[in-house]
Amino acid sequence: MTETPEHDPQGTDLAKQIARAARGTTPKPPQRKRRPVSPTDEPTPLGDILKEVIDAQGWTREVNVHQLLARWPELVGAVNAEHSTPTGYADTVLTVRADSSTWASSLRLIAPQLVARLNEQLGQGTVTRVNVVGPEAPSWKKGRRSVPGRGPRDTYG
Repeated sequence: MTETPEHDPQGTDLAKQIARAARGTTPKPPQRKRRPVSPTDEPTPLGDILKEVIDAQGWTREVNVHQLLARWPELVGAVNAEHSTPTGYADTVLTVRADSSTWASSLRLIAPQLVARLNEQLGQGTVTRVNVVGPEAPSWKKGRRSVPGRGPRDTYG
């Protein structure tokens, strides 16, 4: 059984893979003389190289989802987009954070239409659910001398 390589947080492995794809299968030896560039020696566009790497890594679905989410105001409307942000996509579930519990409730009402619109543009089964979460309450645990206990009782959102 082969082990999967560990994740490279600096991205050097991916950069090396992109560079290899740009060069072709074997690196060319350094040229001493510059020769005129003919029309057939045009460089490969970077977008084409990145598309090859994305396809090879199996990232096509995630990249498409994130490109679509970059147009969030078009999907949910300008007013809803002002008060919400897509925060993640994993296992066909889109997570959206709302500014308040009122906006979260509003987005939960349109979640089925949002799932349908996303699947229409990305392919059926890409998004199965939209998980809308409200704002996070502030933490009252601050400093070295915080006292254990329930803390203040108030609702946020």
